Amino acid sequence: MRIFRLITILWVAARFGLDEFFLGHERVRGLRWLVNVTLFWRDLSEPRAVRLRRALEALGPIFVKFGQMLSTRRDLMPFDIAEELARLQDRVPPFPGSEVRIKLEAIYGKSLETVFAQFDAEPVASASMAQVHFAILRDGTEAAVKVLRPGIGEIIEHDLGLLEAAAILVEKLFSDGKRLHPREVVGEFRKTLTDELDLMREASNCSQLRRNFEQSDLLIVPEVYWDYCEAGVMVMERMKGVPISQTAKLREMGINIPKLAQDGVEIFFTQVFRDAFFHADMHPGNIQVNQQGQYIALDFGIMGTLTEVDKNYLAQNFLAFFQRDYRAVAQAHVDAGWTPADTRVDEFEAAIRAVCEPIFDRPLKEISFGKVLLRLFQTSRRFNMEIQPQLVLLQKTLLNIEGLGRDLDPDLDLWKTGKPFLESWMKEQFGWQGALRNIKHEAPRWATLLPQLPRLAHAYLAQDNANAMREQTALLLAQQRSNQRWLILIAILLTAGLVLAGYAYLHPH
Repeated sequence: MRIFRLITILWVAARFGLDEFFLGHERVRGLRWLVNVTLFWRDLSEPRAVRLRRALEALGPIFVKFGQMLSTRRDLMPFDIAEELARLQDRVPPFPGSEVRIKLEAIYGKSLETVFAQFDAEPVASASMAQVHFAILRDGTEAAVKVLRPGIGEIIEHDLGLLEAAAILVEKLFSDGKRLHPREVVGEFRKTLTDELDLMREASNCSQLRRNFEQSDLLIVPEVYWDYCEAGVMVMERMKGVPISQTAKLREMGINIPKLAQDGVEIFFTQVFRDAFFHADMHPGNIQVNQQGQYIALDFGIMGTLTEVDKNYLAQNFLAFFQRDYRAVAQAHVDAGWTPADTRVDEFEAAIRAVCEPIFDRPLKEISFGKVLLRLFQTSRRFNMEIQPQLVLLQKTLLNIEGLGRDLDPDLDLWKTGKPFLESWMKEQFGWQGALRNIKHEAPRWATLLPQLPRLAHAYLAQDNANAMREQTALLLAQQRSNQRWLILIAILLTAGLVLAGYAYLHPH
């Protein structure tokens, strides 16, 4: 199976002239003339980035998703390719309703009519991993049913194996390969796809996000109907809204579009810095808006998490950028170990300033965070900055949010909108409010620990005494063994002396 898939990939690559990307390397450049002569029939009039996008689309949904992820890694490729890959759309024909019925009845072990009062065989959405159908539960509740594609696991496994082999080649062939961590990137992609194959995990992601925004007026998250969920199917509340990309219809509904754009930025920063748990696939197809102007989140297969260290690092960097404190940005990277320990902070600071100052001198609303990231990634190569795979999803989400916000409101100022939120968050984290919150958080543990302190202190002292006694005993035993050795040596010498004396007495000269 894998060999046939490899042949297909090589054929598609040859048809679209993707050999150009590899034959430019000095180790194999001599083969270029042979390939060009052999494949003379190809039409290579389109730019290389367009041909790459079309090839990924021809190879199917897994390669499309990989291209979408690569479009956010501006450090891995030239600008033209990153921009073209960002245009990839995951349009996949649905699989037949008869197959949906067979799959669901196999999962539930009963007929579809027994599980649902009504099930619409025509899907309302179809993607590379799954498709969605509307249904009505036995109690009359309207629901959305997400079903995995049949055999998708085997397809993914085959394609990932080939991607991993390609990553190894990139790492071996290109001098910059190891720094860019191609195998780690494919590893992150594997983890993401593996998570998406388990709809129980997606259901738990949805439930967590809903709980995080339970008191929010900005974001609505569907309820999960756990009794109907399995690894291959997820059933949740049916949401009714308008896709956020249909701005004309939203205006007809009386929605305040500029406020909607600002709300999106606030939702993003809230997920990242308050919860450290964020929706990492916020493209227009996964977001709707209801009559009240609230966001509706859909599709929870890709979620991102951050550690406290990551959160603090990001917040400090955002604020440093806002304040144009480039030395703080450079120092943060060195302190985090993302650049070599011997990096000269002053040189790194100067390089960052050269990137950012020309951008910041323009009106704030014209600043593109995506362009800032691109220039910073290019600068990072000079200082051998390590790419952090755990922040790939955050970067992707931030670019999605910026693009979505500017589509809604071209005058959206992402920096100005986010700065007050970040400043407030930093005060809460490191000011007296943060200290009180930490005390409140630790109070139950202290209440449990304080009554045990006398016993723990006694046990510690007793342990110290026991250790001291053991050390003293060991010392005495060592001394005893030493004394025994001396006694044995003396006895041997005395015996030898007696023997010699007796010999002399018996054999006088």
